[in-house]
Amino acid sequence: MRGFIIVCCLAVLSVGAKAQQNYDASLISKDLLPYASSVIRNEEVTIEVKDLDNVVYHVKKAITVLNKNGDDDAHIVIYHDKNDVIKSVKGVVYNGFGKQIDKFGENKFEDVNIGSSSSLFEGMRAEHYLPSVTEYPYTIAYEYEEKSKQTLNFAPWIPNGDIGIAVEKSSFNFICSPDFNIKFKESNLQTRATIGRNAQGLKTYSWQISNLKAIKYEPFSPYVKNYASGVQIAPEKFEYYGLKGSYNNWKELGKWISDKLMVNRQDLPYQTIEHVKEITKDINDPKLKAKKIYEYMQAKTHYISVQVGIGGFQPFLASEVDQQNYGDCKALVNYTQALLKAVNIESYYCIVKSGRNHNVSLLSDFASMSQADHIILCVPFKNDTTWADCTSQTIPFGYLGDFTDNRTVLALTPEGGKLMHTPKYPAPVNLESRKANFTITNTGELSGTMTTTFKGVEYENRDDLLKESRTEQYKMIQKKYPINNMDIDNLDIKQDKSFDPVTTETIKLNARDYATFDNGKFYFLLNPANRETYVPKQVRNRLNSIYITRGYTEEDDVIYTIPAGYRLEKKVLNEKLDKPFGNFSANMELKGDKLIYKRKFQLVEGTYDKDVYQDVLDFFQAVVDADEYNVVLIKTN
Repeated sequence: MRGFIIVCCLAVLSVGAKAQQNYDASLISKDLLPYASSVIRNEEVTIEVKDLDNVVYHVKKAITVLNKNGDDDAHIVIYHDKNDVIKSVKGVVYNGFGKQIDKFGENKFEDVNIGSSSSLFEGMRAEHYLPSVTEYPYTIAYEYEEKSKQTLNFAPWIPNGDIGIAVEKSSFNFICSPDFNIKFKESNLQTRATIGRNAQGLKTYSWQISNLKAIKYEPFSPYVKNYASGVQIAPEKFEYYGLKGSYNNWKELGKWISDKLMVNRQDLPYQTIEHVKEITKDINDPKLKAKKIYEYMQAKTHYISVQVGIGGFQPFLASEVDQQNYGDCKALVNYTQALLKAVNIESYYCIVKSGRNHNVSLLSDFASMSQADHIILCVPFKNDTTWADCTSQTIPFGYLGDFTDNRTVLALTPEGGKLMHTPKYPAPVNLESRKANFTITNTGELSGTMTTTFKGVEYENRDDLLKESRTEQYKMIQKKYPINNMDIDNLDIKQDKSFDPVTTETIKLNARDYATFDNGKFYFLLNPANRETYVPKQVRNRLNSIYITRGYTEEDDVIYTIPAGYRLEKKVLNEKLDKPFGNFSANMELKGDKLIYKRKFQLVEGTYDKDVYQDVLDFFQAVVDADEYNVVLIKTN
C-alpha cells in the first residue's frame, strides 16, 4: 500500500509538471469561452477510505480566471476541525501567458471560524486563500491533502457547481476496501461510473467529464445545482466520532440519529417542568398550549453559534440550554421538544436545507447526511401539522417564512426518519396591501396617511426596522419608499403574531415639491410608494425553463385630494395584463377633487416553458411603464 501511494504521488507530480506548460490562456478552446468567467483546466479529486475512521482526500486543481466575475472561483477554501485535518497545501499562480508569477503554501492562508445561524457544522473552521491578481486572465494551480476521522459524510464532486464555470477536464475517484459499500447519486454526467479494482485489490469508482460549457446566467432559472454535473456519495456502514452505524434509506438514517445522537438529551429540571405546566394549565387547545411554550422558549433563550457535541450534529442537553439560556438551531429545537414533552405534546426534530432564493428539497431516492444545514420543529397535531423555527426570537409560532418553506425535510419520528414537506406560501397569501389618503396642495406638497399590511412571507418585511431606534426607523423608512423629500410625522409598526400573522405599518407623512406646477398645468407621479423598477435582462436562445420560486401579490389603493378646478389633460391610465405567470392591473379615475388610483401586481410561483421568456420581459416592462405614469392636470376655464 505504501509503495502504491508513493507511485501515485510521483505520477501526480509528473503530470502536474507537464501540465504547467499548458496554462497559457490562449490554449483554451474557444468553444468553452461563451458565458465563462473561469475555466477549470484540470481537476483531480480522490477520496480514499482506509478505514471507517480514516479517510484521505487529495485534491489537485488548476483554474484560469478570465475576468473579475471569476475571482471567487479561484478562492481556495478548505474546511477543517479537530477531526478533519489539513495535511498539506501548496500552489502556484500564473499570468495569462502561463508564466509563474507567485507561489504559496499554507502559511499564506487565513484561518477563520465559519459558525453561522444555519449551519449544522457549527464551530468548523476554514483555511482560505485568494491570490492578489488584478490582470486577467490568470491561473491558479494548487493541491492539498486532508485527513478525516469519519465516514458518515463525503464531500460531493460538482465541478461546475456555479454560474460561469467551464471545465476542460475533471475527474473523481473513490477508493475503498472490498467490504466498504457505498451508494452514489449521479447528476447530469456525460458517462456513468467506471467500477473496478486496482492492483491492491481495492474497489475503485471513477468519473470523468471534459469540455463542459459554462452554465449561463439566466433570470428566473432553477437552482443551479439541479443542472450541474456531479456525484454524491453515501456509505452503507460508517463510523462517526466513535459511533458506528449503517443505513440504506431515510428511515434508517433518521433512526440512527435518534438512537445515537438524540437519545437522553431532553431531560429538564423539575422546576422547569412544573413551570411550563403552570403557565399552560388554563389552556385546553393543544396548539395554543404549544404556542405558549414556544413563546416562553423565545423569551428565555437566544441563538448563539457554538461547537458542541459530536461534530456539530448533536445538540446541547436540554438541561444545559435551560441553565445557560442559549443554543444553536439543534439545541433550541431539542429544548423546545423537551418543554412540549413536559405537557405531553409530541413533536419532531426536522433536518432541512435552508435558503430564501430556492426551495431545495432532500432527495427522496437518496439518503445522505450532507444535504441539509438547519434544524426546525414540527408539531403534528391531529388535524393541523404545525411548523416552527426555534432560532428566531421574533417570528410567530407556526410561521416559517421563506427560509424553510415549501421543501422536503427529514423528520425524526418514533418509527425512524420520515420525509415530510413544509408549508407552501402561494402568491395570494404573500400579500403586501397598501391604502393611502393624500392631499396635494397648490404649492405641490403631499401629505397624508399610508397604511400597509404584510402577510405570508411578506410578514417579515419590517423586522429590520423593529430592532432600531425611532430615529433610525425614520431614516430607514425614507429609503424604502421612492417619495422625494419625504418627512415622517409619525410611524407605527405593529405585529399580530396569531396563526395568520400580519405586520401593519402606518405612516403619517409629508413631502414638499411632490407635484410640479407649470403654465397652468399640474404634474405628479401617480404611484407614490410601490413602483416596479426591475426588468429581467434580455436572453437570447434561453436554455432553462422559467422558474419562479415564490409568488407574491401587491395591492395599492390611493386616494388623492387635489386642488379644485383641475381636469385630466391626457389619457387616463388603464392597464390590464393577464399571463399564466402573473397579472397586473392599474387604473385611475377623477371624481371632482378626488383622484382614485388602484394597482394590483401578482407574480405566480411555478415552472414555465422557456419560450415564454419574452412574454415575461414584456410583462415586467409594461408594469415599469405603468408605474412611471405621470399625472397631468390642467386648470379648467
